[in-house]
Amino acid sequence: MHLKAEAFIAHLRSFQANLHVVVAFRKLPRVVWQMPEYGTFNLHASLLPQYRGAAPINRAIMNGERITGITTFFLADAIDTGKIIFQETVPILFEDTAGDLHDRLMTKGAALVVRTAQAIAGSDFTLTAQDKITSADEMLKIAPKILKDDCLINWEQPALNIYNQIRGLSPFPGAFTYIRSQGGRVIQLKIFVSHIEAGNPSSAGSILTDGKSFLKIATTDGFIVADALQLEGKKRLHTIEFMHGFQQDSGWRICTAQEFSESG
Repeated sequence: MHLKAEAFIAHLRSFQANLHVVVAFRKLPRVVWQMPEYGTFNLHASLLPQYRGAAPINRAIMNGERITGITTFFLADAIDTGKIIFQETVPILFEDTAGDLHDRLMTKGAALVVRTAQAIAGSDFTLTAQDKITSADEMLKIAPKILKDDCLINWEQPALNIYNQIRGLSPFPGAFTYIRSQGGRVIQLKIFVSHIEAGNPSSAGSILTDGKSFLKIATTDGFIVADALQLEGKKRLHTIEFMHGFQQDSGWRICTAQEFSESG
């Protein structure tokens, strides 16, 4: 759909809407968001101006945040920069995945959209410019679109960083690593659910498993224990189910993206 097409604009005008509401959509042209009498407001899944961008839920969890929220604001020319109408804070639980947080924010967001529309209809609100919320020396965190490189796990870092990456990308698109067998076969392994285990690993990226009930991978300061995984081309499984088909005697090890590229 071309948002500047004359046919689309004419069709949109035919509704004679007083107010436009936008949730999880791409950038709108000025002719669209300035069309209604009361303007156009957006629901964004962060406490703006923090985490402007396409992936605020993922990025907040990946960065280890403990608080996020929802914001309604009037659209402006630059993405996610308009004046704020309402905000509500929402805690991020240590075990939350992006899917868990999305569902909670969706429920709260629906209620906030209704509250915002009613407030606009009754002129019962006060606008706040985003630059009035933060201090001049406060760093703004951004939430750009998730790319494939964001999903590749680097095991040469603390377990907490990797744990946050895994849950911040679950259930979609999923954090992954590449594993190679002694025979040279390389395949992608996604990890959707995990937990941290304390320990003193000798080599980050080494795979430890009993071949039956657990699979854990060493980090720089402990282990990531995989609880739900998926081999490329297979379905997502809990670890015990996964281990039935995982060939422990093939000597699987973590390999780099470069090794994966060279294998193909």
